[in-house]
Amino acid sequence: MNDRLAQDAVAAGEALARGETTPSALLDLCLERIDATKDLNAFITVDDPRAQAEAADRRYAAGAPLSRLDGVPIALKDLIATEGLRTTAGSKMLADWVPPYDATVTRLLRAAGAIIVGKTNLDEFAMGSSNEHSAFGSVKNPRDPTRVPGGSSGGSAAAVAAHQVFGALGTDTGGSIRQPAAMCGIVGLKPTYGRVSRRGVVAFASSLDQVGPMARSVRDVAALLDVIAVHDPEDMTSRSDPPPNAFASVERGVEGLRVGVPEAFFSEGLAPEIEAAVRASVARFESLGAKVKPVELPHTKYALSTYYILCTAEASSNLARYDGLRYGHRAAAKDLVSTYEKSRAEGFGPEVQRRIILGTYVLSAGYYDAYYGRAQKVRTLVRQDFERAFDDVDVIVTPTTPQVAFEIGAKTRDPLEMYLSDVYTLSVNLAGLPGVSLPCGEANGLPIGVQLLGRWFDEATLLAAARTLESAIQFGMHAPGMPMPPKQ
Repeated sequence: MNDRLAQDAVAAGEALARGETTPSALLDLCLERIDATKDLNAFITVDDPRAQAEAADRRYAAGAPLSRLDGVPIALKDLIATEGLRTTAGSKMLADWVPPYDATVTRLLRAAGAIIVGKTNLDEFAMGSSNEHSAFGSVKNPRDPTRVPGGSSGGSAAAVAAHQVFGALGTDTGGSIRQPAAMCGIVGLKPTYGRVSRRGVVAFASSLDQVGPMARSVRDVAALLDVIAVHDPEDMTSRSDPPPNAFASVERGVEGLRVGVPEAFFSEGLAPEIEAAVRASVARFESLGAKVKPVELPHTKYALSTYYILCTAEASSNLARYDGLRYGHRAAAKDLVSTYEKSRAEGFGPEVQRRIILGTYVLSAGYYDAYYGRAQKVRTLVRQDFERAFDDVDVIVTPTTPQVAFEIGAKTRDPLEMYLSDVYTLSVNLAGLPGVSLPCGEANGLPIGVQLLGRWFDEATLLAAARTLESAIQFGMHAPGMPMPPKQ
């Protein structure tokens, strides 16, 4: 593997600015790497954006790059619309859909000069925790191809971890950026809900979904966030808060920072080696001048059931549009009802069908108040827990996952056990908080992630804390002994 691919995205941009390489050369390296490691199945569609790279070549030759990420190859989760390049959502339902427009985040990345090399694999409609629920096959973890990369943004995580691209965008509804980032040993940020536009992103659960960056370093994530965190008047959930200016703040340190540790997140089911690594990260914060204290999040124990009521209800509503007539796959049938039934049965996979059925049930007459209405009330309590906690602390530290990446097929027959993979991440989506996962150790050669949570719209403090920890433990993109599949 070329050493240039081992750099993070910011370093690659700096090398371009110094004239040490060109965007076209970087693109060639990435395309070669994608082909050499194609058995990972990280991509659904690979593009060859030669014209983008050549335009960036000319900008650098003229000394006028558009941004620090100009000419840097990245990938997009195949849930994010790209004009002229198919967007499948990992589903047969949209297998041949070619959007006539760019999502807002796609447009912003193009405006910054980033080169989009393709669309990454995912659990169908972002519904899954292992990237095994894709109509285009399972993604493999670059650290151990017999194991899952996490989900639903597993393709983005694997592409970054395998050095196929320098960064990627994912989406996070209940942990779908942070959980695969932890399992693949990279950095993944879920921004505050409303920080990044969702326009042009295929919807799963609209009150929970959020686009975010995935990369090999915290400063890369900060640089990507600064590009995509722009108010979008075409998205009614997009907030007009001041931009995060995360990259400029990322090196400011943690002296005097108040770090909270919720014991509710260190409960039964957490692997001992993960608990040890996360508690060591907490101790490292203290040694760097932060003040560590316990915080109470008493309604965390209800978050899992609350989340799966709300997300399935919203999925049932959002996916109703795919009826075989207006959108998506259309089956041959003799009448209208049969067209609906056959199109949805053929177009949706088992996990999506399961969630639609659950969501339709909790929204049905006689059950709405008992399930959906009550879940909304508990969601408010979860948010209030965090509001009280952030009166006393600036950042909260938890595990990202209860265990390291598990073997492919190990949990597909037990949906509840699969859902528990997100037990430490989904309350963050219920509350709308920003959260970041970064590598903090290994267990049996597999990465361990630590999760940091911050106040609403304070990604700058959150990423500064993450960067300080990353620098102190020096574990992540340069971790030794990362096995890669051989070139075919």
